[in-house]
Amino acid sequence: MSQLPEMVQALLDPRVYPDVPPGVEMVQTQMSFVFLTGDYVYKVKKPVNLGYLDYTTLDKRRFFCQRELELNQRLCPDTYLAVVPITREKGGFMIDGKGKAIEYAVKMRHLPREMMMDVLLAANRVSVEMVVRVAQKLAAFHRQAETNETISSFGEIDTVSLNTEENFDQTVKYIGKTISQPKYRRIKAYAMDFIDDNAALVRGRIAGGRIRDCHGDLHAAHICFTDEICIYDCIEFNDRFRYGDVASEVAFLAMDLDHYGRADLSRSFVDAYVTFSQDRELPRLLNFYKCYRAYIRGKVESFKLDDPHIMAEEKARIMTVARRYFELAESYIKESK
Repeated sequence: MSQLPEMVQALLDPRVYPDVPPGVEMVQTQMSFVFLTGDYVYKVKKPVNLGYLDYTTLDKRRFFCQRELELNQRLCPDTYLAVVPITREKGGFMIDGKGKAIEYAVKMRHLPREMMMDVLLAANRVSVEMVVRVAQKLAAFHRQAETNETISSFGEIDTVSLNTEENFDQTVKYIGKTISQPKYRRIKAYAMDFIDDNAALVRGRIAGGRIRDCHGDLHAAHICFTDEICIYDCIEFNDRFRYGDVASEVAFLAMDLDHYGRADLSRSFVDAYVTFSQDRELPRLLNFYKCYRAYIRGKVESFKLDDPHIMAEEKARIMTVARRYFELAESYIKESK
């Protein structure tokens, strides 16, 4: 605990919150400290530059807090409430106080953990009807999601290639740790060959209006089955990670359902989405984007190994998860043969 920044340690004290909750629990990601206070959640961005995101100044963190609020209100409007300042007051810290802001947090309603899709999957409590409802919500969202000339350019073959190559460039340092050299080479060859062999199909998605401002991080842990399905925690820090083919977004959740050992639900979800969206080309792209998304999950888990605030025992678990995602990515090559 002593390794945590002073402000983070202070935010573990219930007295710094306006409603003085009975207790505070903290979890962290590579990018954020998240404080659970009962009815509410406060998310504070770490002052880091990871290359694909830059939170190094207070102005940038405030800007991206506001972006997170606005973008997530598209799919989860009743959960994302406000951006609140963290202030210094009488030598201490206060959430939403009257002093000078020294940091900012996104304030959210606390969604029930037991109703998250990843938790429900682990308990075998996700039904076909539930994934069909998610598909319906997602298809409606994609129909309304913004698209324009700039967004559509992210469907160009050069951009798809660049995004794919970036994954491999960023994971070279983890070869021998979370991914083996043969696995790395095999997945990379498959991905680049698919793009070369299917350039017309990939490019044609632009004319079909399938390149949209999407959620960008659609996996099971970001879906909550409240009265209204809440799909939350979209990517706010880099527009190009949200701009893309809706097939990539569908493949992300389909891949994660495979990861949980529910290929049956994965198929039901994809079939329902195709029906609701009338996107008949999507199945031809599915395995490529499943492989791409599984690789991203392995990459993101690997990144956590570099975070000094994450303890060694947690990093051991993270390494296992990363390896599983890279193995899953490779499995889609076999399915494609």
